[in-house]
Amino acid sequence: MTGQTTDQTDGGSANDTARATVRDIVRKEWSQFQRTNNEGGRAACQGNWPMFEQMRSSQFLTWPQPLLDSYSHDLDEAERVGRNLITEKYGRMMASTAPTEFHANIEPYIPRLSGERIALQERIIAMQVAWAVDFRERYPKLGRAMRVLRTGEDMATATSFETYLRGELGTYSARTLDLYAGFVDGLAAQGRNLTEETIGNTVRLGGFADLAEAETAQAA
Repeated sequence: MTGQTTDQTDGGSANDTARATVRDIVRKEWSQFQRTNNEGGRAACQGNWPMFEQMRSSQFLTWPQPLLDSYSHDLDEAERVGRNLITEKYGRMMASTAPTEFHANIEPYIPRLSGERIALQERIIAMQVAWAVDFRERYPKLGRAMRVLRTGEDMATATSFETYLRGELGTYSARTLDLYAGFVDGLAAQGRNLTEETIGNTVRLGGFADLAEAETAQAA
């Protein structure tokens, strides 16, 4: 089943606050994304604001307000001290996709994560990969449009869902990560699937009524 997202909950003022926070977060991320340098020059996706807005909003519209507020503060604090969380996220992914370059040129310059933190991140990642597997089994056509799932499938030109999530979680403050862990634990306790809810937002923002309609519309 698809559970409620932030965008679907009752209460107009709460919805308005959440949507405004999501818009603000996505704009902050876009600004940092524009200042992220890529080997070989600027990536095509850095010029595709509509796609970036749709994909990132789809994720954040599932989040509760305290988590949104905490991550928004992370982005503000990063700007204050001269960090770029988007650059760091992609840099952390290179631990899998380009390990030699990562260890030589990136790892020494980004915050080192404790063993306790890594363990928490890996627990979250395992839950989310399981949700993604479940989603792909139930919506195979939409699933084919997703990233490959596991780090073992990474290539220099293709980053898996697992590796991407590991990079992203690694940029969160301790407070944001703790709130995020509570969020995913709460979803699991309710039998909800975060991949389903996120992609549900994606297809609705893309003009479909729901996941079933979007699945039917995909090419065989």
